Amino acid sequence: MLFLSRNEVESLLDLDQLIESLAPAMAELSAGAVSMPARGVVQIGKNGGLLAAMPVYLPLSQTLSTKLVSVFPGNERLGLPSHQAVVLVFDSKNGTPLAMMDGASITAIRTAAGSALATRLLSRPESQVLTLLGTGVQARAHAKAITRVRRVREVRVWGRSRQKFDALVKEQFVASGVRARAVPELKQALAGAEIICACTHSAEPVVMGEWLARGAHVNSVGLNAQGREVDEAAILNGLVVVESRDAALAPAPSGANDLTWPIQQGIYSRGDIHAEIGELVSGTRPGRTSPEQITIYKSVGVAVQDAVAARLVLEAARERGVGKAVHF
Repeated sequence: MLFLSRNEVESLLDLDQLIESLAPAMAELSAGAVSMPARGVVQIGKNGGLLAAMPVYLPLSQTLSTKLVSVFPGNERLGLPSHQAVVLVFDSKNGTPLAMMDGASITAIRTAAGSALATRLLSRPESQVLTLLGTGVQARAHAKAITRVRRVREVRVWGRSRQKFDALVKEQFVASGVRARAVPELKQALAGAEIICACTHSAEPVVMGEWLARGAHVNSVGLNAQGREVDEAAILNGLVVVESRDAALAPAPSGANDLTWPIQQGIYSRGDIHAEIGELVSGTRPGRTSPEQITIYKSVGVAVQDAVAARLVLEAARERGVGKAVHF
C-alpha cells in the first residue's frame, strides 16, 4: 500500500485536470451507473462531532474508494482543523488496498473543483467579480479554482474575523495579481457580485436573495447541521443545481438544510430542484436560460468527487515515484 501525505497530495493533484475529470464522473453518477450508498454517519453528541464513511465505485474509471472524514466544529479553539480525513483506494478487480492518502486536502480541492465546474456551466461567461464568503480553507481553495474557469478581475472577501479576511485579501492579491479587497458588510459584499462562493459554517444565512444581483451565480458548499447558508428567497427565486438529489435531501447532518427546511415548510419540493450537475454535463437538462437568471449550486460533497481526485493522485504518484510503500 502506498501512503501519501498532505503535502504530497497537494503537489500531485492538478486542479485543471481535476475539474475536467469531474465532468464525466458526475454525468456517470446522474445516469445511475455509479454505486454510491448514502453516507454513513456516526454522531458524537457530546461535542457536536461526527465521523462519516463515503464509499463509491465508478465503473467508467474502475475506481473503488472510500473516505473516512471527521467533522468537529469546535476544533478551531484547539488549533486543529474542523475537517480531518483519509481516503483509501482499492483495486476494483480483487479488493487489494492500493493507497491511503490525506483526505483533508482532497476534500478541499475537489469541493472547489466541483464549484469551478458548476461555475463554468452556470455562470455568465463574462463574469468578473468574485465574492468569497468565509476565510478558511475552502475560501482559499475556491479562489484558486474559480479563476481557472472565469477571468476574475476583482475579488471581494467577507468574514467575521477582520484579521482573517485581511490576511486572505493579501494572499489573493499576491497570488493572482487581481484586485482584492476586504468588504466588512455582507450586503456590500453581495451587491453587484457576479460569482459568490459561500464557504462558511454559519448557522444563519449569508446568501440573501434580496441582495443578489441579477444574473449572479452562487456556489454554496457550507454544511451546518444547525443552520444554512442560503435563505428561502434565494432558493425560491434561483435555478438550483445539486450534485445528487438524494445526497442533497438526505436527513441531517448529511443533507442541505438550505433545501430540506423549505421543503418541510411546504414552500419548496424535490421537483423544484432544477438539475444535477451531471445532467448539465450530459445535456439531459439545460443550464442557465437567461442572462438575468440567478443560479445556485448547492454542494454537500459526494464520494464520486473524492474518488476522481484520489485516482488522479495515485496515478501521478506512480508516475513520479512519490509516496511511501508499506507492506503488511
